[in-house]
This record gives sequence, structure tokens and C-alpha cells, in this order.
Amino acid sequence: MTFDKVVIVDWSGGNDRGPTPKADAIWACVSCDNPIYFRNRQLAEIWLVDTIERAVRSGSRMLVGFDFPFGYPAGFAPALCGSSDPLDLWGWFAEHIMDTPKSNNRFDIAGQINAGLPGIGPFWGNGLQRDIAHLPRKGRDSSAAPFAQMRAVEHIAKGAFTCWQMSGAGSVGGQIMMGLPVLHRLQQRFAPYLSVWPFQTADALVTLAEVWPSLVTGPTPTGMIKDAHQVASTARHFASLAPDQMAAAQSAPEIAAQEGWILGVPPAKVAP
Repeated sequence: MTFDKVVIVDWSGGNDRGPTPKADAIWACVSCDNPIYFRNRQLAEIWLVDTIERAVRSGSRMLVGFDFPFGYPAGFAPALCGSSDPLDLWGWFAEHIMDTPKSNNRFDIAGQINAGLPGIGPFWGNGLQRDIAHLPRKGRDSSAAPFAQMRAVEHIAKGAFTCWQMSGAGSVGGQIMMGLPVLHRLQQRFAPYLSVWPFQTADALVTLAEVWPSLVTGPTPTGMIKDAHQVASTARHFASLAPDQMAAAQSAPEIAAQEGWILGVPPAKVAP
């Protein structure tokens, strides 16, 4: 089964980046269209709602891929919200994260979560000047965290960073915290028409999935912003897959039901 349109979104956990397109910001691309720059998450969410609404009205099958993890290492969801369903974890973050173009509370939430768990961590990387209780600034300062450092898929997708890192080069912790509330609102708004892979079967009109552009994109052309190149290349890649190739890309092991999985990473490589 293939999709009529593919949307790829390069997310960001930071604040408003201003009107001029730049790197390390939010970029999106629809199939073979030109990449689109968004200065903040609020504008990106409005665009996503409009894009999905148009797909639903037209009856088009759409894949919407985001470049951040849809879940955490096994055990975190039940420890935080009392449910092993990752979609309930999305709801927890939607209730606790406060987000405006100029500020958000992701670092404070990380410290609050750490405070309720044994040891020091698992979140680390305070990117603010002020100290935050229970949130170490460096990973070496965390200890005895009760969860794995990496999800199963990240042991296969070499180069992936731990979801516990909230700041610094390569960190995705902030993107996850600021992305899951948006995914939750999309899932709730379009529930009859939307599925979340791999937590649900990708058989609805619209499927949300986790992607990692670095797996399918080459070098950035001279003069082009890397994020813009990656969303365009990744959208073209998934849009070009034949039905059997897309089916293979959606294969995932059992652990994916708890942790999520990167679309296109073969489950056969998971160690027993």
C-alpha cells in the first residue's frame, strides 16, 4: 500500500527563529513540492491541521513523517503516567507542556519528571542559564537512571542520540517534549481518519510516523539549508516507494509497540 502524498517535517524544540529561513528550525515538505520554513511550532501546527484537513476532505492517503522519537525506552510510559500505551504518554505531555513562540517549560518538566524517579536522571542537559532542580547539566552527572539509554531502534540506526539529552549538539530530548503535544492534538482532532504507526496499523487516510532523514538523504547541495534538503529528499524517497517496499518499511518488532520505531529501519537486525 502506498500514499497519495508524503509530508516530512523537521521539528525543533527551540523558540521562535524569526522571519528569515535558517538552519536548526522547523521545515516541512509535501512530496515533490518546495520545502517550507516555519519560524515557530504554533505556525507549523496550523499548517499541519490545514494540510491534514485537505487530505481528509479529498480522501487522499497521506503519510506525515516527523524526525523525532514517538516514544521512550520501555518502562518509561508506565512509570510516568501509569499506562504502557505510548499515546497516553502523548496526552501526559500535552497536559503538562506550556508552549509559546517565545518560551516553553521543557527543561522544568524534565527536572520535575526526574524528581519523581529513583537516581539522578534520566533526563539531562539543562540548556538555560538558571539552575533547575533535579536536571543535571551534563550526562556524566546523571546516575542510576531506571531506563535504558537508547530505544531498540537506536541501537540499529547508528548515530542516533539518546532521548534523555535535552540540550547540546545532536540532542532530541527537547524536540520530543515539544513535539508529542502537537502529535497528541492532531491524533485527537483527526482520530477517525488518522492512525499512528507503529502503535496502530497504518490503514487510515492519514498516518503519522517517525522518520530519520539522515538514513535516506545524501550531501546537502551547495547553498541549500540542510534541513530543507533533508525534508525534500525524505519526502521524495517515501513517495517513490512501490507498495511492497512501503510494506517492508512498515515492518517493526514487538518492542516498537512500547518504544516506537523509525520507518524503514529493518526489524530483522534487532538482537534477540
